[in-house]
Amino acid sequence: MSPASTSPASDGAAAAPKRGRPGYDRETLLSVCVDVFNRYGYDATSMGTLSKHLGISKSAIYHHVESKEAILGQALDRALDSLEAVFESVLASDHGPVNKLEAILDGSVRVLVDQMPYVTLLLRLRGNSEVEEAALQRRRTLTRTVEDLVREAQELGELRTDISGKSAPRLMLGMVNSIVDWYQPGRSGTVDQLAATVVTMVFSGLRA
Repeated sequence: MSPASTSPASDGAAAAPKRGRPGYDRETLLSVCVDVFNRYGYDATSMGTLSKHLGISKSAIYHHVESKEAILGQALDRALDSLEAVFESVLASDHGPVNKLEAILDGSVRVLVDQMPYVTLLLRLRGNSEVEEAALQRRRTLTRTVEDLVREAQELGELRTDISGKSAPRLMLGMVNSIVDWYQPGRSGTVDQLAATVVTMVFSGLRA
């Protein structure tokens, strides 16, 4: 599914910009902007496009943020801060590597469902700016953490050693990330069922 498949210019639902005082708080404005980024693609979205969808003038948007890139940065921080909080909490526990991996997958699923528009935007980055590259680097750090836990679990004999310690972490996280393409709250099961299914599918196949 390509976010650029719909033309912003052809969207008749967008309201004409209003002039005067901004009618959004920062949280609501961020939510609408992220939705527009996901629909059309960040690179294809101009401040004019955001203005049309928000129904306010560009100057009113600047009342809240200084640039389109600043909006992107705030959105990416929201997704990454939540994911990093899961990892930090799990790593601070005294559980073994497999239990930590299970908890990371479980927590990541919950963050993805709770912050789906923001995580979706994160997953579609191309690294075309310093803000995007910094976010991608934070993602790579999380992936390396999973790699380290897989390697540790293999060394302890808790995970099979006939699997790739480089591929397995990416496949685990890829399963979680794919949820943004099909999960519909209320129609695809509860978040508890979803998280349990991911953890069971992964570790029934990997556990030694």
